[in-house]
Amino acid sequence: MRVAVASWTARYAGGIESYVSAVMPALRDSGLDVSFFHEADEPKGRQLIDPGGGSVFNVALEGADAALDALAKWKPDLVYAHGLHSVDTATRLLALAPSVTFVHTYVGTCISGTKTHMRPHPIACSRKFGPACLALYFPRQCGGNSPLTMVKLYGVQRQRHAVLSRQDAVVTHSEHMKNELRAHGIAATVISYPISMSASDTSGPVTPTHDLLFAGRMDTLKGGMLLLDALPRIAAALDRPLHVLLSGDGPERARWEGRAKRIQARHPQISIDFPGWSSELALSAQMQESRLLVVPSVWPEPFGSVGMAAARYGVPAAAFAVGGIPQWLHDGVNGHLASATPPNSASLADAVIRCLSNPDHYADLSRGARQAASQSTMARHVPELISVFERVVHGRS
Repeated sequence: MRVAVASWTARYAGGIESYVSAVMPALRDSGLDVSFFHEADEPKGRQLIDPGGGSVFNVALEGADAALDALAKWKPDLVYAHGLHSVDTATRLLALAPSVTFVHTYVGTCISGTKTHMRPHPIACSRKFGPACLALYFPRQCGGNSPLTMVKLYGVQRQRHAVLSRQDAVVTHSEHMKNELRAHGIAATVISYPISMSASDTSGPVTPTHDLLFAGRMDTLKGGMLLLDALPRIAAALDRPLHVLLSGDGPERARWEGRAKRIQARHPQISIDFPGWSSELALSAQMQESRLLVVPSVWPEPFGSVGMAAARYGVPAAAFAVGGIPQWLHDGVNGHLASATPPNSASLADAVIRCLSNPDHYADLSRGARQAASQSTMARHVPELISVFERVVHGRS
């Protein structure tokens, strides 16, 4: 079977690209002929995805028409799509071959794609996407302040929903996302999601140098301010120095760094470091050197794969009970959940304290994390994915 993996970029920008980078060689190892089609070559400075020697079709370099023509000549049996930005490109790919889309986030089900109301406080939205969203966009602060942008985004998301409706199959990684898609008339299959980060050396025990680790994009919905505001409460309860690492980058980084400086000035027992964006290998090392991962997202994370990435090293997690996170974070088993009605620093602090205050309980959580991670493997994922591919290709035949 010839499978064209289609993604928006050729560089590591987030979890989608990490997955694409890992699944292509895994599909080849299973006997499939795999090519790589991508729209963009950004963010500049980020590591390029290794296509592994297969054919590459580059819209950024060749233009959409030439790249699509070249892909058509390659004659894929199936297109496997991820987060394409251009609705036109996604639509034209439908004409080339049977198509399977992996829905990683809220495509075609929300104007802004965040599925979150920011007013009067951040809280997940459970509404069905439709015209009523236009009336709520500004009162609930679903996005920015431009009416033109609102109307444009609404139109794009309607088009994306239409593209999803025409897919031969849709797969996703959590029951939460399956239910979200079902509410919008899209039937999706949940398949196991693999840990797809490059792993650092785990051959021997490592003494943690960080108490808490945040890893991700630094924007408002990721909840970094709530984590920072929770630190004094956590430090007081644990009654010892607290070392925190906030790994990543994004539009909120400068604001988070400013808040961190003020907190450290008032609480000398708290130290907070911002190493910036880290490669997958560096992030794996940071996870291995941490006691607890904190996922303070206030938006409904579709899955939150960073939790399973850290769990490989026996690192439990504390997170708000939003979106797909409760699918992998089981309270008292591999970490603790904080109430998200609404998310606040006190409930997040209490979840962290429950994880770290008792050494015996922490050891149980660490074992639970490793057990949870053992289920998130590429060896389990690929047969489930190929089963979907075969059903689609044989059905079209």
